[in-house]
Parts: sequence; C-alpha cells; structure tokens
Amino acid sequence: MNKYSDKIKSVLTDLGLSLLSIIVALIVGTLFIYLTDKSPLDAYSALYIGAFGSFRAIVNTLWRSTPLILTGLAVALPFRAGLFNIGAEGQLLMGGFTAGIVGFYFTSLPTIIHLPFAIIAGMFVAGLWGGLPGVLKAKLDVHEVIATIMLNYIAMALTINYGINLFKETGRPATPRIMKSAAMFNFNNMNKYPFLKDLPLSDLFSQPAIRLHLNFFLAVIAAVILWYLLFKTTLGYELRAVGFNPDGAEYGGIKASKSIITVMFISGAVAGLAGVGEVLGTHFSFMQGMDAGYGFTGIAVALIGQTHPIGVILGGLLFGALAQGGLEMQFSGIPSEIVMLIQALVIFFVAALQVFKVYLAKRKAKGGVE
Repeated sequence: MNKYSDKIKSVLTDLGLSLLSIIVALIVGTLFIYLTDKSPLDAYSALYIGAFGSFRAIVNTLWRSTPLILTGLAVALPFRAGLFNIGAEGQLLMGGFTAGIVGFYFTSLPTIIHLPFAIIAGMFVAGLWGGLPGVLKAKLDVHEVIATIMLNYIAMALTINYGINLFKETGRPATPRIMKSAAMFNFNNMNKYPFLKDLPLSDLFSQPAIRLHLNFFLAVIAAVILWYLLFKTTLGYELRAVGFNPDGAEYGGIKASKSIITVMFISGAVAGLAGVGEVLGTHFSFMQGMDAGYGFTGIAVALIGQTHPIGVILGGLLFGALAQGGLEMQFSGIPSEIVMLIQALVIFFVAALQVFKVYLAKRKAKGGVE
C-alpha cells in the first residue's frame, strides 16, 4: 500500500511542479504584455477564447496538439531508457516524406489498403532513421545527441532540398498531392458519410475551418500503447532498467545494446507518425515548412509531461492551446512574439523547477534535508 501511495504522491508532485511552472510563466508573461501597452487580462482572455471558447476552437486545439503529442512521445520514450533523442524533427520529415511518396505514387489502391500502407511505410522509414543513431550508440558508443542532431540536417537535405525538387510538378515547394485513397479521415467531412451524418455532433463538426483528423486519435492510442509498453511489459522494464543503470542491467542479463536500438526505432516510428499525419491529414502533400519545429517543441512537451506518456498528452494539449489561442491574441492586437515568449517561459520554469527538485533530492540523499 505504501508503494502505491508513494507512487501517487510522486506523480502528483510532478504534475504540481508542471502546473506551478505554467502559472509562474503566465504571471511573468504579464510583465512583457504590459511592455506592449496591452492589457494582460485582454491578452489572456483572447488566448482562452482562441483555444477553448467554441467547439471549433477546441477541436482545432486538439488538431494542433497532435504532432506535438507524437514528437513529445518520441522524446519521452528514449529518455526513460537514458537516451536523449534530439532527432524527432528529422524523423518526422522522413516519415512524412515517405507517406507522401506512397500517397501519390500508388494510384489504383483502395483506401482500406492505401491509407494503412502509407502510414506503416512512413512510420517504418522514420523508425529506421531513429534506429540508426541507436545502432551508432550501441555499437560504436557515438553519443545519440550528436548523431540525432546531424541526422536532422541530413533528413532536411534529403526530403526538402532534394526530395521535393525531384518530385514536384509545379512551382509549389511540395510533392504532388496524395490520392484521396491515402487521405486520413477529417471530421469536417462527417456529413458526407451516411452512417456518420446522423450522429449528435455531426452538425458541429461540419462548421468551416475544422481541421481535426484521424491522427489525433492515433496519437492518443500511441500514448496508451507506450504507457503499457513501459510499465506493464518485460521490454518496458528492460528499457527503464537500462536507463537507470546500464551496467547493472547488463549484469542482470539485459542486453543494453538491443534495448537502445529498440527504443530508438520505436521513438523514430512515433515521430514519423507525426509527419505522416501532417501529410495525409493536414496538407495532403509533403511540403516545405510543414514540420514547423514540432520536433524541437516536442522536447518541451516531454519535459512538461514529466516524460510520462499520459503526461505528454497533457503537455501537447497545453502547447496546442497556446498555438491555437495565439492566433486570437494576434487578432486582438497582441504581438505573436508574446505567445512564443510565454512558451519559452513555460519551458524555462519547468526546467528550473526540475533542477531544483533534483538538487533537493541530492541534498536529502546526503542528509542535508531531513
């Protein structure tokens, strides 16, 4: 019983730290809003209205949260295994580019085959891209941070500088549009399906500019699967053991090199799903700029979520709300830089409070705190 109560206490403490960091960030953010001669109350009201003020705002917040949840998971999972994946951006690009090629190249496949094929292909290639630094780490002891950063730039060169120029058919910096058979289901189209148009919320989803699509639910499913993998399976135990003490795990019969490669492959595949969703559900082609820094923002999402899959969902929703609500703030005259500043403040205070938490834990272990 004490074991579970301690675990619950730890989770609540971590969530409390994240919540406190958000509150402090918003308070500090008011000072910068004052410098723009705007009212903080008006600014934060616009932020709330833009993110949660209507049904359309809420579902579009979910839509904006989707790639952030997935890239956050791609960072959080290796972190549990003692690895720091900075390569979610490149893995997203490789997954999206592969899905885009499959989406437009195969012209005669039915949806029931074409869509899963494009999703799986994108995730698999992204998994290989994520697994490569895992192999370098496991076999040659190349630090994964350096390897994943370098692979980000290589992925950009392959997909954007070379890939788009190879396949594009117009002056638009993008690959050809995917076939309809490869497109993810968009909830804005519910009324077009006889078995969905009579559902209670179908009229609400038919409002213009609603962009929520299937990948949000795939992201939530991915988070639940990763939670189960980490905390309910032997593989998850091995990954966490390697993260806690690689030498001890090896002594206990766990192959650290295999765990490192496995976790980096899975991480890459999850980040790739973010790119797959952007191509098959949002833009319907692979295009320059579609990554929008999601891979790097995913690091902050993972920190906010305490590298726990369920916490990452909450962190992704927070940053999705800031992105969606930030549009309303701009419409009300608040500079877009203020939203970016608030995001940066949230990241800063989350990191600062985590450092403080580690400091207290070390002092307690040395007997400095009773």
